[in-house]
Amino acid sequence: MSLNPKLLGLLRTQFGERITTVATICRQHAIDESWHSPSPPDAVCYPETTQEVSQLVKLAVQFNTPLIPYGAGTSLEGHIFAPEGGVTVDLSRMNQLLAINSEDLDCVIQPGIRRKGLNDQLRHEGLFFPVDPGADASLGGMVATRASGTNAVRYGTMKDNVLALTAVMADGAIVHTGTRARKSAAGYDLTRLLVGSEGTLGIITEITLKLYPIPDYQAAARVTFPSTSAAVESAIQVVQFGVPIARMELMDAQGIKAINEYSKMNLPLLPTLFFEFHGSKSAVSEQADQVRDIVQEHDGSDYLWAIKAEDRNQLWHARHTAHYAVIATGQGSRGWTTDVCVPVSKLVDCIVQTRQDLESSFMDAPIIGHVGDGNFHVIFSVDPDNERQIKEVKRLNERLVERALQMDGTCTGEHGIGLGKKEWLQQEAGTAIKLMEIIKGALDPKGVLNPGKIVNHNPS
Repeated sequence: MSLNPKLLGLLRTQFGERITTVATICRQHAIDESWHSPSPPDAVCYPETTQEVSQLVKLAVQFNTPLIPYGAGTSLEGHIFAPEGGVTVDLSRMNQLLAINSEDLDCVIQPGIRRKGLNDQLRHEGLFFPVDPGADASLGGMVATRASGTNAVRYGTMKDNVLALTAVMADGAIVHTGTRARKSAAGYDLTRLLVGSEGTLGIITEITLKLYPIPDYQAAARVTFPSTSAAVESAIQVVQFGVPIARMELMDAQGIKAINEYSKMNLPLLPTLFFEFHGSKSAVSEQADQVRDIVQEHDGSDYLWAIKAEDRNQLWHARHTAHYAVIATGQGSRGWTTDVCVPVSKLVDCIVQTRQDLESSFMDAPIIGHVGDGNFHVIFSVDPDNERQIKEVKRLNERLVERALQMDGTCTGEHGIGLGKKEWLQQEAGTAIKLMEIIKGALDPKGVLNPGKIVNHNPS
């Protein structure tokens, strides 16, 4: 598929060198962190303002040309792929922190700014943005996929931390979905509609985020357990006892093994919980004592305490490199990371049954999770050209998702639907999928915005 020559000419007039059809650049924009076979766009455009995005959308709609928003390329379910060709809208040049409102604890940003870069700038104000999916993702992509991360147990997910958006709709209209007020009962909640919409309903060009003061005192801890179930039971009890933990992450023995090999560490080869505590020095000490008492009841041991920033960072480096560690030390060249989320009361059963599945397969893989809110991942290392491996991982993934849905959970806690979870969304949503299709059809009647993702749509 190729672009209409007239459209390409209009785009070159409008964007000059910021529109390209160079094959290598198009292919680069079809590479993410998923296992799906890449499908590149016909062109890549680099707008720099909301008005330019609006102009791009208006031109694309005239020629029924798909538009695929692109942030940092860290998605895990094929969100950035262009199965019908079209133009990738690379928002990386829209990467400014537009305003910091320190007294109100919020900021206004463009979608191309990345998580680490944002926090580097906020640090000078004594503030930070807590949502931490691990990858240094763009904030636009995090909003579009309703991302979560290691801090969700304390600070919530993206849906909890976005106050308002500016978005360009499928007709080129520029819409502001809210204000900086912390609550509003005015009309439909368009902000929540667009958060998690994966670029299928509008292209996000500005984001108003909640911010938080950098904690006075931080500490981290690592605890090992004789079994994965003991670790998960400890985590659930920490939540049920109301300990205001900032992070609580599970890594099973398989994950620890991969981390040791990849990062040249020497962690005990046992199921492990990683904790982080935020607050005053006395509050952190009290939280840590509560957690220590709980984990000891579940045979937790080797309690390692980290107060210095470099020691805490080393602990969390292990967690954040897990995806790449598994790929580097596994059977294949690509990562296939899947996630589900279940009520915490079902988490032990879900993880134990999943571990049994993995151990009975030749494609064993680690389980890693944000266990404080019932969300966990399985990270496979696969060879995309090995049909036997792909077939087996699909089977294991199918069993995992079916298990989560039977436990009143969801097919994805934070990765999103994209291409990879569409069939499971239909099963999870039931008749509500029709309502989603109606919303898509109403807001994007020609189906130009990231087609093929979340729901199927027959353009009008």
